[in-house]
Amino acid sequence: MADDQIQKHLDKGRFGTPQINPDEQRKYLGTFRERCYLSMTIDQMKDKDNQQKLLTELQNDPGSQILLNGQISESLQGAYIQLITKAQHPFTVVNNFSGESPDDIGLLVVAKEAVNQPVIDVDEKYPDQKLPTEPEAKEKPGFFDRLFHHD
Repeated sequence: MADDQIQKHLDKGRFGTPQINPDEQRKYLGTFRERCYLSMTIDQMKDKDNQQKLLTELQNDPGSQILLNGQISESLQGAYIQLITKAQHPFTVVNNFSGESPDDIGLLVVAKEAVNQPVIDVDEKYPDQKLPTEPEAKEKPGFFDRLFHHD
């Protein structure tokens, strides 16, 4: 029994504290899926509309923190850091667990404890709201329609 404890202590000293779900932590920038409110892939971060969706999410979750992928381009990272700083929200740039492919997570809005949100993908959580407004714009009569419209 004592030998087992000594071996665990030696392994911990040699290899560090064992991680729980290391693959999940690598995917979610060092945190767990259950702590996430919102996620954006690197590709989704390039869409300017998603910046407004991020601000909406920050208003909904004021006690949250943002994790930014340290592997994204400096220009994209700078744009989001500027946006987050303007919103006066805490953030951390994560370099250990980050990837650089377009499908890797680029940004997460997270909590300190489990929140178990069923949907965290920005496109699923905030579907485009442009679609309802486009038909309204087409329904408005043009200048000549109003000028020559006979009832």
